[in-house]
Amino acid sequence: MPWVAVKQFTKMLVAPETRDLSTTAQTLADWLRARMPDAEELRVDHLEYPQGAGRSHETILFEAAWSVNAVRHARGCVVRIKPVRHTVFPDDLFAQQYQVMKLMHERGQVRVARPLWFEADASVLGAPFFVMERVRGRVAVSFPPYRDVGWVSEATPAERAKMWQNGVRQLAAIQSTPIEAAAFLGGPPGAQSGLAQEWDKYERFVDWVSRERPWPVFRRALDRLRASWPKNQPPGLVWGDARLGNMMFDERFEVAAVMDWEQPSLGGALNDLAWWLVISEMMHGARPDRPHLPGMGTREDTIALWSEVTGISAADVEWYEDFTRLKLSLTAVRLGQLKTLPMPDEAALAQRMKVASMPA
Repeated sequence: MPWVAVKQFTKMLVAPETRDLSTTAQTLADWLRARMPDAEELRVDHLEYPQGAGRSHETILFEAAWSVNAVRHARGCVVRIKPVRHTVFPDDLFAQQYQVMKLMHERGQVRVARPLWFEADASVLGAPFFVMERVRGRVAVSFPPYRDVGWVSEATPAERAKMWQNGVRQLAAIQSTPIEAAAFLGGPPGAQSGLAQEWDKYERFVDWVSRERPWPVFRRALDRLRASWPKNQPPGLVWGDARLGNMMFDERFEVAAVMDWEQPSLGGALNDLAWWLVISEMMHGARPDRPHLPGMGTREDTIALWSEVTGISAADVEWYEDFTRLKLSLTAVRLGQLKTLPMPDEAALAQRMKVASMPA
């Protein structure tokens, strides 16, 4: 769809699955009573799906209210349900997603929603789920693109500059977490951490999406990346979907929460920086038909600030950006498979990943 047309859109529901919310409210109320034995007159209501975000996991917002010794309490909550049919990624990291959020919340340097409970019993909602405290704020949504519609597009360049800087600083703060504290994110033998872990994950992703039909373009992309293996491989925690749209901001353009930790790993710090750079260029960077969104830091600005805060060299980040383009292309194909949409054009994928469109 032409870029100019998105101004006609309003926020849209993008949840992978939906359910009857009145029944879910009763189920959650019964479940919460078992975890809050002192609560009286417990009520769950105002259930809703977020708009413009939450494509990979069914995510429901709700309000809980109860009394303890005649004192009334209320809390906004979010329930995130493990995908069992519409799985975007080959690796099941649902429990690790909760664990890494808990780690981040306990350390306090990265702002995440407070994790409250994890439920492994699939009989309650049809799949395991976890509940976290709801954070109030605004999200730079992808549908419709935030540079064209909504509060980001309406902000002043100075406000956007503040948002960008705060976002990059939170991105950098992830690297303050020692990987020893996140040993639960270790990969399989031979690829337990570092770039080997992240590479193994996406090499298997290529195999996974190729079950329905072959995608030789991905094999060529893997070969190209392997032949130019980077020398700079700093250790570090990988958020997995590092982008402005996965942060929530308050009215002062401060980061209220860093969200969507569904594909974490110990794959190395430059994976997140590269993902952020590539997505930023896609969402608000300069293109032939538009200028760079005023106030948002450029690629060079982002690298400089992130390197200053983390103390980590960004050498070879170009390789990681090309790796990111492979990751994003795989995700696009998988989403096409799930939604029975037209598949991405293989020639366009080849151009994106800088490989020949046809085998030599």
